[in-house]
Amino acid sequence: MAIYPDLADQVVVVTGGAGGIGEAIVRGFARQGARVGVLDLDTQRGKDLQRELGPSVHFVACDVTDIPALKAAIQAVREAHGPIDALINNAAHDERHQTLDVTEDYWDGRIAVNLKHQFFASQAVLPDMMAKGAGSIVNLGSCSWVIGQGGMAAYTASKSAVLGLTRSLARDFGEHGVRVNAVAPGWIMTERQLALWVTPDSEKSINENQCLKRPLVPDDVARVVVFLCSEDASAITNQHYIVDGGWN
Repeated sequence: MAIYPDLADQVVVVTGGAGGIGEAIVRGFARQGARVGVLDLDTQRGKDLQRELGPSVHFVACDVTDIPALKAAIQAVREAHGPIDALINNAAHDERHQTLDVTEDYWDGRIAVNLKHQFFASQAVLPDMMAKGAGSIVNLGSCSWVIGQGGMAAYTASKSAVLGLTRSLARDFGEHGVRVNAVAPGWIMTERQLALWVTPDSEKSINENQCLKRPLVPDDVARVVVFLCSEDASAITNQHYIVDGGWN
């Protein structure tokens, strides 16, 4: 991973940072010398990651769908490390579901974890960024809605809305020096994907649809996210980066 000297000592919050793509993002920022706040439900993995990476990482157990708890967790990172320079809205839940089985509560829950928390986490850190006249927010979307994937309508609906949220925030806060971008991963081989969804048939589909004939891994996404928060990306905002090996 490239090293961006300007990221040293920057304060970064990563939601859903204890595993999968989020963990790779946390590790990526830690390599840069940033101070990272990790928000996640998985207390054991979060504490293990904090222990491994040292005092530059501050873990806060948090259910991002509980908005008061989310705001309190961001405040805890602020108290531990200082004002927030970058926010990575990564937490999500990609559980497959059939449209005819979806209840109102289930729908609201998918929107809460995949979209709603991104807005309110952004709202919580924007005053820090406005005060500094600089900041970066990266919202994690998904290529699933771009390719028209079925079997998960609440997920694809919320992930497509991430792009609208990103562009609205970029427009509203660009005058304050805040950059807002979206990153849409393709089929990334996280532990969860390998355990639940990757089969010989799906591997065949991946190989047929991707231009790149290799598995995509969490670091493939983390590299893009870290870059977007660096000064090397200082003119980039209001954009949607797809990291899917050329599926789209």
